[in-house]
Amino acid sequence: MLRNVGIRGRLLFAFLGISTFAVLSAAAALYSFIEVGKIISQISGFEAPAAMGSLELSRQAEQMVGAAPALLSVATEGEREPIWASFSAEGERLDKMMLDLKAGRAIGDISVDVIGWSVKELRSNLEKLNDLVARRLRFDRNVEDLLNKFRNSYGNTRRLLSSSMAEVELNIEVSRVMGVESSTTTDEQVTQNAQLVSLIAARTSLQMADKHLSTIYTIVLEAILAKQPEQLATSWADQSENLMVRAQVALGVFETIAETLSSELAKALKVEIQQFRETFEGSANLFSELKGQSSMTEKARKVLVDNSLLSSELSGAVEQLVDISKKNITDSFFEATSVQQVSTLALMVIVALSLISSVLIVWLYVGRNLIVRLTELSVCMESVAGGDLKVHLPSGGADDEIGRMANALTVFRDTAVEIEENNLREIAQTQQRLLDAIESISEGFCYFDSNDRLIVANNRYRSLMYPGAEATVMVGMTFEEVIRNAAERGYIKDAENRIDEWVAERLAQHRQPGPPHIQQRSNGRWVMVIERRTGDRGTVAVYSDITELKQREEELAEKSSSMEQLSNQLAKYLSPQVYDSIVGGKREVKVASHRRKLSIFFSDIAGFTETADQLESEDLTKLLNHYLTEMSDIAIEYGATIDKYVGDAIVIFFGDPETRGHKEDALACVKMAIAMRQRMTKLQGIWRDSGISRPLRCRIGINTGFCTVGNFGSEARMDYTIIGSGVNLASRLESAATPDEILVSHETYALVKDQILCDSTGTMELKGISHPVETYRVVDLYTNLQRDRQVIQEEFPNFNLEIDLEKLSADEHSRALVALRHAMEKLGRAEEDENRNVL
Repeated sequence: MLRNVGIRGRLLFAFLGISTFAVLSAAAALYSFIEVGKIISQISGFEAPAAMGSLELSRQAEQMVGAAPALLSVATEGEREPIWASFSAEGERLDKMMLDLKAGRAIGDISVDVIGWSVKELRSNLEKLNDLVARRLRFDRNVEDLLNKFRNSYGNTRRLLSSSMAEVELNIEVSRVMGVESSTTTDEQVTQNAQLVSLIAARTSLQMADKHLSTIYTIVLEAILAKQPEQLATSWADQSENLMVRAQVALGVFETIAETLSSELAKALKVEIQQFRETFEGSANLFSELKGQSSMTEKARKVLVDNSLLSSELSGAVEQLVDISKKNITDSFFEATSVQQVSTLALMVIVALSLISSVLIVWLYVGRNLIVRLTELSVCMESVAGGDLKVHLPSGGADDEIGRMANALTVFRDTAVEIEENNLREIAQTQQRLLDAIESISEGFCYFDSNDRLIVANNRYRSLMYPGAEATVMVGMTFEEVIRNAAERGYIKDAENRIDEWVAERLAQHRQPGPPHIQQRSNGRWVMVIERRTGDRGTVAVYSDITELKQREEELAEKSSSMEQLSNQLAKYLSPQVYDSIVGGKREVKVASHRRKLSIFFSDIAGFTETADQLESEDLTKLLNHYLTEMSDIAIEYGATIDKYVGDAIVIFFGDPETRGHKEDALACVKMAIAMRQRMTKLQGIWRDSGISRPLRCRIGINTGFCTVGNFGSEARMDYTIIGSGVNLASRLESAATPDEILVSHETYALVKDQILCDSTGTMELKGISHPVETYRVVDLYTNLQRDRQVIQEEFPNFNLEIDLEKLSADEHSRALVALRHAMEKLGRAEEDENRNVL
């Protein structure tokens, strides 16, 4: 019957018998576990929690004491608040631990009381530390405010003294020069000498004032350095009193000297001296605040020392509690041991019976039947797994699980033999194809395994690494051997005179492959190296000869540099907008033009011929170039297109090749003209100081209208310019303007009147213009005039209102009010009629 059951059934029957003994063992163990569990409950429910709670409380207190210096080191209130919030949370946790510990006061009441007192004192000290830090931060802010006030006063005083000193030095030098060069009488010389002595005395007073000002600064600096943390061990209180007295004395001397100076300087210095007194005197002076700051810091450090002592007392009390708990746990352990001894004896008997039955089962069935067959089958399977497909396999034999496994192993072995033969043929063919492919590529190819030894390399790699000595590269060489031999043979240009350093750099690149890098060889060749890591931690690399690419790159770089230089030179002959549009490909360089509404600007220099006659050609050229440069910079700043320079005249327009709209172009043009006029005012002073008796003054005319703009000329030579009646009108306006005057046409005025104040000059008869031209004189921008506009202007379809309140006479003002009231009455009646028609 057992043979028909099979191996699984037989083993199940044997294990059921052994399980009977296991049930008996479990019953004996259960009794032991119940008794031991009672003892463990006592330990874990009372003794251990008390000990662990006290230890946790001690660690929490030590952690808070250790973190307290962080509160002392804060620099701002924003840093203090989160740290104190953290301390408060940790303190609440410490109080909760103390309450939990007091709930089991049966252990060591005295020790618990000591712990409670230590915790309470620790919390009190931390709150005291927080208060001291808050007070120290207030002193910090007061010190910083006083120092800022001192720095401002010191800087102002220093500037006043420096300015006065420079003025006195200049007057002394002028007096000396005048005394040497003049041929005055004896009385006049005496007067000059007296003035010189007075100036020298003033200089001496200024020098003494400057010296005492430096003394004040040095005292303040000494006070700041003396209160640094590393200086707190010294008597800062005594130092602060001494420094305050020294500062007040120095300030008194400085004030006495200041009173001897000029009245204007003495008045200015008196204000700054008052600021110094507010810094050095009073109950909240700089030195008292520094003293308070140091005092708060020292008290806070004493609190930290007290916290350390409290932490030590707390640790001692906790150790007493832990010792009591250890004694109680030891007594419970002995009681549990006696219970375990009785249970162990019963278990040993049951286990002995189980072992005897197990030995019989293993020896009679498992060892003599199953193990022998499984061992033989296992040995055969290991041989097959190791690649020995010719090993002798056991026959199936009995019709059980082991027999079926033996039959399955035989089938598997036969199948594996057939697959192996097919794979070997395919691997040999694939390997040969791979070698042929690697050899056929034009780049050098190599593969190093995880130990950095050469496995595969084609002839191109050998010729690149060792030109003329390809046989030197052999399979099995390490990567370091390959590159070091190449460097020592002089094949690598970068490794000359630095072989070891270069080898180290190359090994680092090889072990951590990154982007491609380039090597220069001694034979003038350039090689690009591309390395990659493989899945088996090997390295594959491709070496490409890029010598021709490097040569072409150098040629292109030279040509590019030449083209850039030529382009920069040509740019000076064109307006920036035209140049950018041509270079950017937005405009074709061909003879072509188009109609465009532009704002045209003409300017020239009034009386330039007379000025030219008075100057040498070199001075005239320098003066004209200076004028044109200044005006051109302003034009470029406002986005203008500079058309041309005609002697002293400048032609500029807005609206092509780029436009911001007719209104914005006109505004930019007139604003540019105003800026040029303002700049000319400053330049006139500069030119007059340089010796030009009649500085240049310009006239400006501006018109807005349609013009023809584009490239005019031939395909061989062309000019980007504008033509048309609008250009001619702008030129005539410029001729009609007086020096420093800007005349604009009505078309331009209509576009800029909202932002620029213009005065009407009536109509003018201009040469070459068939009709009278209404002109306006540009005054300035409303924002520059710093006043509200006194103009009322509204305009939309079927409505146009414009009133200049500044120009209205009293009679015109009354007539305007009557007209407006009459118009409002008509509008009101029209609205009423319209409403009645709707109803």
